[in-house]
Amino acid sequence: VYDLLQKQLLQLEEAEGGFDQFTRSYRTFGVQRRPDNSLFFKEWAPAAEALFLTGDFNGWDKFSHPYTKKEFGKWELILPPKHDKSPAVDHNTKLKVVVHTKEGERLYRLSPWAKYVTREEKSVIYDWVHWDPPQPYIQIHPRPKKPTSLRTYEAHVGIASPEGKIASYTNFTTNVLPRIKDLGYNCIQLMAIMEHAYYASFGYQVTSFFAASSRYGTPDELKQLIDVAHSMGIVVLLDVDGLNRFDGSDSCFFHSPPRGEHSLWGSRLFNYSSWEVLRFLLSNLRWWMEEYRFDGFRFDGITSMLYHHHGIGTGFSGDYSEYFGLQVDEDSLVYLMLANHILHTLYPDCITVAEDVSGMPALCRGLEEGGLGFDYRLAMAIPDKWIQILKELKDEDWSMGNIVYTLTNRRYGEKCIAYAESHDQALVGDKTLAFWLMDKEMYTNMSSLIPMTPIIDRGMQLHKMIRLLTHGLGGEGYLNFMGNEFGHPEWLDFPREGNNQSYHYARRQFNLVDMDHLRYCQLYAFDRDMNRTEDKYGWLAAPPAFVSAKHEGDKVIVFDRANVLFIFNFHPSKSFQDYRVAVEVPGKYKIKLDSDEVLYGGHGRLDHNTEFFTELQPFNGRSNSMKVNVSNIILLTHQRSPFVERH
Repeated sequence: VYDLLQKQLLQLEEAEGGFDQFTRSYRTFGVQRRPDNSLFFKEWAPAAEALFLTGDFNGWDKFSHPYTKKEFGKWELILPPKHDKSPAVDHNTKLKVVVHTKEGERLYRLSPWAKYVTREEKSVIYDWVHWDPPQPYIQIHPRPKKPTSLRTYEAHVGIASPEGKIASYTNFTTNVLPRIKDLGYNCIQLMAIMEHAYYASFGYQVTSFFAASSRYGTPDELKQLIDVAHSMGIVVLLDVDGLNRFDGSDSCFFHSPPRGEHSLWGSRLFNYSSWEVLRFLLSNLRWWMEEYRFDGFRFDGITSMLYHHHGIGTGFSGDYSEYFGLQVDEDSLVYLMLANHILHTLYPDCITVAEDVSGMPALCRGLEEGGLGFDYRLAMAIPDKWIQILKELKDEDWSMGNIVYTLTNRRYGEKCIAYAESHDQALVGDKTLAFWLMDKEMYTNMSSLIPMTPIIDRGMQLHKMIRLLTHGLGGEGYLNFMGNEFGHPEWLDFPREGNNQSYHYARRQFNLVDMDHLRYCQLYAFDRDMNRTEDKYGWLAAPPAFVSAKHEGDKVIVFDRANVLFIFNFHPSKSFQDYRVAVEVPGKYKIKLDSDEVLYGGHGRLDHNTEFFTELQPFNGRSNSMKVNVSNIILLTHQRSPFVERH
């Protein structure tokens, strides 16, 4: 496949003057204003018989402005400026491409390269709106450097407020960015930014690839959001995931059916072997990097791209024959390699993350090693494991070994982003971790003015421990879905027919954190201090942990990573005094983070002034050991996870 990549790069060099030129095609396609204020329009519609431009500028005349046919299915049109030398099409006015097909149909289309599309509130039809503001927003803050430890906050602009409506880019900039910064995340992964017709699709069925969703505001307001994030030292990643029948044919940008259809998602599949499709998609990535100054991308659902079977009805056991064979779609592989090569060459600090269920080997290795060139992959087995054990087992029956195996079962040398739950677990039909743990009592017993019930007490301890264990052991990056850090009390459900178009569950109740008498702020404080402690000691950027204990009887897990010793006691009813733990580096240890602190909704039973000294007594595969108290008082349902660190 590496040879195919080299061949493709050579072809780009010969035909287009190299990939830099090729991927700047957003400067020539769609509509461009020239220095003399004339407007240049260009489209690719190989199956069309004729193309016309219509809109507010010509009173929606369908025939007065024909495009001229060029070679390779391209069409062009030039509109000279008005008498007063201003452009023929005003900023913020509507346009359409009229496509005449060989079958005699007349289709009204948005340009696939449209930079801004809007629609009336009750309408399903989008309008292509010419975006050319007289004073565009100029971003002033440089991109931050690529973080060594990636702590990602997965967010959706539309649900990022407590109000029952679609929230705006400006709301996110003003109200959510300061929270993300305070929590210690250094990366935001923005979902549902590319324009999509169906709000409830979570942005996965993109309709306009170059247009930032107008639901949340204008392109300039999104630019400001990213600029302000950069000023806080936070990098911003874009979710990328179609375009159908633009020129009246059943293929154009896609494979013809059946290869071009995804039977489970009802969506179309790109033809990655087509020159113009590569131009469109690679220019699209450049556009978001250049125009909006995103810092990278999460490539969603790439299992569907990697294999002809799209992962449907296929289990992956890890056997290499599943990943290398005729079932692999080489065109898609070359496209992903090309995308990574171009992005990392032009933007050395660019971050690319792959969402792949199959576990394709070398996904996150360099292209020169025969890999696909991604920086990180999402560790998708981890959230599935947490949900599975919460669904199926009482916590006294949890297997420490099985949990540790899932958290550490990854290919060495390929970076993983670990997460306890993402948006997938928050969607209606499933339940968030907080809901699995505390469900009904969250509406009645989260007040800190009343004594903690056993369910809330145990639930809060496990919520903190699951997160810290995933953070410390599960990968080289960490991800959290917005609101879940403070145990958001409800699932996520977008307005749709089945719920009478209600926004009640399509919001995030950040207001709960600001109420001091509720326990949500205690979970928030733990998440913040967990991230800040990682920022100080850098375990995500360190080699994988050494696990010295996974004791099934005591329900204790002990591991060290980046000079930090992690001790977890998952026992539902026991705490331990003078508990021997293994440690490599001799010396004095002190507590740095302790989930039992009152600040985090714990019982404050450990004295943080205590110092622990190692003894030259080998234990559990380490040269030294020491005795620590893992919870001072035995309390039903309580558990301790002090996390101790070397000085």
